[in-house]
Amino acid sequence: MMMALLRRLGQTVFVLFGISALVFLVFFATPGADPTARIAGRNASPQTMEKVRQEYGFDRPLPVQYAIMMKKLFITQDLASYVDRGELVVPEIARAAPVTVSLVCGAALIWVVLSIAMGTIAAALKGTWIDRGLMMLGLIGISMPVFWLGQVANLITQSRYHDTWLFSWVPGLGYVPLTENPWGWFKALVIPWIVLAVMFIGIYSRVLRADLVALSGEDFMRTARAKGLSPTRILLRHGLRTSMVTFVSLFGLDFAQLVGGGALLTEVVFGLPGVGRLTYQALTNLDLPLIMATVMYSAVFVVLANAVVDILYLFLDPRVRDAR
Repeated sequence: MMMALLRRLGQTVFVLFGISALVFLVFFATPGADPTARIAGRNASPQTMEKVRQEYGFDRPLPVQYAIMMKKLFITQDLASYVDRGELVVPEIARAAPVTVSLVCGAALIWVVLSIAMGTIAAALKGTWIDRGLMMLGLIGISMPVFWLGQVANLITQSRYHDTWLFSWVPGLGYVPLTENPWGWFKALVIPWIVLAVMFIGIYSRVLRADLVALSGEDFMRTARAKGLSPTRILLRHGLRTSMVTFVSLFGLDFAQLVGGGALLTEVVFGLPGVGRLTYQALTNLDLPLIMATVMYSAVFVVLANAVVDILYLFLDPRVRDAR
């Protein structure tokens, strides 16, 4: 077990190093990508350009520049933005991360519960009108873009029907910290949760239903039926547990991607100052320190999610445990 953990830690460090080096080289080693001109401003004099280059260390070899940036990002945590002079990027990420985590965790809870319920019911009632109806709802959810659904939700709850008894409780766009007002936090995020979860409910329910139907013909399922177990117990204890391997794989990657900034469209539509929105602003301004910080933040979540998924495999599928 200890060797496996050490191996996973080594892989994590290697992946993070590769991602950080790639991002750094794209913005520094690409011809014409010298950030000196962006920092100094338009029509800056050669003296100003040289002063900026020396101040930020752009006149030093690339490996030295990379080492300095990594030191400021991970050790001293005083890496500053190139666009907002003096603004530290690590505190910016720290302020934006709770917004994104709150958004994604609430949406994930909704889509996991509803997709498991829909997929299991559809598989249990395979071929019936309930099965077809649930899968049709899932397909509709997949077909609706997040930004469109979010705009429709805002049109209904913020504008046209905001003064009615049904939506008068909906606050204005923005984020309320959980520590300041838990009820306000919930009201500000419940509609973004639903909007973000809709597409994933459709995807996950259809995937789960397909896995359960495919597993119904496996040997271990036929053996369970031969032992006289009830159909409900067979479906939930044997079929659902095995099908959750695929479910967990998808969830781990999607959850990490969303927490890492993939919920950008939802954050923009509902005015949430999360990591996705921060990353978009950094890319728009070509602010390398902030881009580096947000990319590394996202990479850490993706790597950690893969590690957690590997561990969950051992509990969900005995065949994986036996193979190891």
